[in-house]
Amino acid sequence: MGALFLNCFSVPPTAFNKGGSGRKKRSNCSSFVHCQGSGGKAIKTAGVSSVVKERSKMVNGGDRSAALMDAGSLIVSPNQADIAVKDLVPYGGSTTSLVELQDGIGIVKFLRGKEFFITGSTGFLAKVLIEKILRTVPDVGKIFVLVKAKSKEAAMERLKTEIINAELFNCLQQTYGNSYQSFMLSKLVPVVGNVCESDLGLDDELANLISKEVDIIVNSAANTTFDERYDVAMDINTKGASHLMAYVNGQRQGRVMEKPFDIGDCIARENLIAETTPRSIPELDIEEEFGLARDTKEGCHERELAQKMKELGLQRARKYGWQDTYVFTKAMGEMMINNMRGEIPVVIIRPSVIESTCKEPFPGWMEGNRMMDPIVLCYGKGQLTGFLVDPNGVLDVVPADMVVNATLAAIARHGMTPKPDINIYHIASSVVNPLVFQDLARMLHEHYNSRPFLDSKGTPIHVPSMKLFSSMEDFSAHLWRDAMHQTGLPALASWSGKLSQKLEAVCRKSVEQAKYLANIYEPYTFYGGRFDNSNTKRLLETMSEEEKVSFGFDVETIDWKDYIKNVHIPGLRRHVMKGRGMCSSPIS
Repeated sequence: MGALFLNCFSVPPTAFNKGGSGRKKRSNCSSFVHCQGSGGKAIKTAGVSSVVKERSKMVNGGDRSAALMDAGSLIVSPNQADIAVKDLVPYGGSTTSLVELQDGIGIVKFLRGKEFFITGSTGFLAKVLIEKILRTVPDVGKIFVLVKAKSKEAAMERLKTEIINAELFNCLQQTYGNSYQSFMLSKLVPVVGNVCESDLGLDDELANLISKEVDIIVNSAANTTFDERYDVAMDINTKGASHLMAYVNGQRQGRVMEKPFDIGDCIARENLIAETTPRSIPELDIEEEFGLARDTKEGCHERELAQKMKELGLQRARKYGWQDTYVFTKAMGEMMINNMRGEIPVVIIRPSVIESTCKEPFPGWMEGNRMMDPIVLCYGKGQLTGFLVDPNGVLDVVPADMVVNATLAAIARHGMTPKPDINIYHIASSVVNPLVFQDLARMLHEHYNSRPFLDSKGTPIHVPSMKLFSSMEDFSAHLWRDAMHQTGLPALASWSGKLSQKLEAVCRKSVEQAKYLANIYEPYTFYGGRFDNSNTKRLLETMSEEEKVSFGFDVETIDWKDYIKNVHIPGLRRHVMKGRGMCSSPIS
């Protein structure tokens, strides 16, 4: 069985104690696709120094092929200031024929007639994937979509409401006209289930049917909340991945022992670069993490459970060198996959921060507030005029349609000649086309200066240039000044004590909310790592010129100024804000 695993920037371990298998492998599927990148983020660094120097020597000298095969290689500049996370395992091995280069991958040819099974199908990335497949390969086979619902009727209703009737599919609606509904229902089959349950919550008959008919399985189910409850995040991001792999491979879940993250297997904390020895990171036992979450849940009163679980997730993530609960539980999911994959070929695609579509099916389509969008919108409304961020830092962003194109290219490339190994691709921009925070701030100001939000009275909201702060103390002081200015608190304090107390409480709440947001984002806004995409570039090079046009994902071609000002923010305002507060024409 072929396998493609899409995951956010999480690094698999180098060694496991494998669990046994007690069930027959489901071997009828030709490809298993695991989509875990619905807004992925960079991984945390965890200690660099002399170890990095020794590892750099190993990569730069000796057996070159062995060095390239080394999982999680770090390429460090001479001054150790810039860290690049290397793709794991060279794409396609050492040889690629001239004929293959001329003919391309054959993406459309491969996808024709293929049957898909997709989890997380009502999510942002999965819908872009489904739309792309149906628009470019209309003669694809059936696409079974796993939907969390109480009944078949409820699942069908969600399919119609959240997918078929979604604005994203307007191009297909225009193409098929009155036949659109029948075309979509002939291709999309809703399946009641849940990745959090063993065997995905499928009944045996349906599970066997899917295992016999489906060629490609795509897991796009994920919980992307940075500070989610630990138990909730693990259920979908960690256990969900293992449940899906168990379904494909027929394996029972075994005990997974993760050795301490080495410099090459994890990444190093930038603030420890000057130290002579790396900080010790304890061993990670995923089964113990499951038990810890379970015990905490049983020992908490209901009223304090949610907060305790959120705190536990962040605490455990940072203990093992990860920014937050989201990336930590995703990383553990990837570890489970590697432990359980057996002879299944695996391709992991790690997208960085996924934002609105760049071109297809139309520019700027977006659903929900993603990584940077709450800050972008609050700034435009005049609610947040500064933020805690390294001005020279880089936000690693990729448009959703490029992630989908790379996914389909990898599916076709590795589905044609599946081999029982792991191939990893970074869909990322930080190395080849970095978006610098201070440039992003300037782009935001330029956009809102020409197309400001309108307040409730229809008056344009003019925003100052965004201020960027390197310390929480300076940022907090700015927030207080800003809040007091907007509420007029100093002027009211002398004559209305009760009113001023009420306004002060409002200011305090506003400041604390902004500080909490900054604390959550700080590991990203001050992150110094860069993600190498050499394997992804090699994948692009094997495509024909026609495929590069139809399935392009070259992030070097993105004009960030045009994308941010004329594509992403307008799309955010149109599809997330639903046009509220928009000017009818630019202000000169």
